[in-house]
Amino acid sequence: MYDVYEIRKDFPNLSLKINGKPNTFMDTAASAQKPLPVLNKMLEAYTVYYANVHRGVYYMSEKITHEYENARKIVQEFINAASEKEVVFTRSTTEAINLVAASWGCKNIRAGDEIVISEAEHHANLVPWQVLRNKTGCCLKIFKINDDGSYNKEEFEECLTANTKLVAVTAMSNILGTIFPIKEIAAAAHKVGALCLVDAGQAASHMPLNVQELDCDFLAFSGHKTYGPTGIGVLYGKSAILSDMPPYQTGGDMVEKVTYKEPIFAEPPARFEAGTPAIVQAIGLGEALKYMQNLGMDNIYKHEQELIAYANQKFKTVEGLKIIGSAPLKGGVFCFTLDNIHPQDVAFILDKEGVSVRTGHHCAEPLVNRMGYASLARASTGLYTTEEDIDNFVKALQKAKTFF
Repeated sequence: MYDVYEIRKDFPNLSLKINGKPNTFMDTAASAQKPLPVLNKMLEAYTVYYANVHRGVYYMSEKITHEYENARKIVQEFINAASEKEVVFTRSTTEAINLVAASWGCKNIRAGDEIVISEAEHHANLVPWQVLRNKTGCCLKIFKINDDGSYNKEEFEECLTANTKLVAVTAMSNILGTIFPIKEIAAAAHKVGALCLVDAGQAASHMPLNVQELDCDFLAFSGHKTYGPTGIGVLYGKSAILSDMPPYQTGGDMVEKVTYKEPIFAEPPARFEAGTPAIVQAIGLGEALKYMQNLGMDNIYKHEQELIAYANQKFKTVEGLKIIGSAPLKGGVFCFTLDNIHPQDVAFILDKEGVSVRTGHHCAEPLVNRMGYASLARASTGLYTTEEDIDNFVKALQKAKTFF
């Protein structure tokens, strides 16, 4: 049984007071809180068997190498990859997408080729393709979404041509909460001979991800949004595609053999992991994914969908509140405006009530502009969010209105 109040015991800071009020953390979309099992696992790695990985023949090095590579297997299981060799550790979702753009993109994309993305992309899944376009002369096509933030199938399919080489799309918008039909999008991309990359940075903490079922070619997500540490991310890539890609960075541990004449690069994933990796961060990520798996990704998804339904009813009680993005299928992300009050002012007042939200363009400036705004406030939920958190958020919004 999913007991959110028991789960919250693993997150001690959620029981602290903020300005004398209950800590109502509504900024999980930016970075999730970390449960005690993750923190304890990382502390154990640092204090019991810390060493460098892969080449040491002594106990601590062999132990931490096992833990590090076991984290890769946990990721494999979490996304149902065919092999742990399809899992590359990066610093973040952003670096994972940049790796694909710099490696696969520079090798395969030429002038006249087309890359298709949506209007709903985070900068991490927009700017790398703009840079690649400027380098190669390819065409970057952006398909429109509906005014309510929902996916527009017709607009997407109109962008696909025989020249399309890559479709790169978010699984869940960090502004609108919209959940995109990735399996359908990947199938359409493959039909015209294109690959499909999925930015799962926002989705990975909210719903099950099965890369074999989705049949995507690449998928990226971050540790810090999946209740793990910062500084660690994941790139999944189909084995045959990774094997054909050149290195993204070069140096130690990504080579099979080096002479003064030339290097021989290692097979994936080592080929893409130059230098000493984020060892303990990877171990922490593995523990965070285990934590979610033990709760059940289906249970997490169900819990958050129930919270969304509850929140939508409560929002109706706040006059002047407008939620940006009302797609029929969405995750727990609520960008909003409140009358004509500046988002920064709203966030300041909410903080005094113990409610943490984010403001700005949330690294998706073109999307915020497309929806008609320069800046938005954003509240977001996680696996530890309760109905009381929603109630506190709504009460704080009502109080904010009294100041203006």
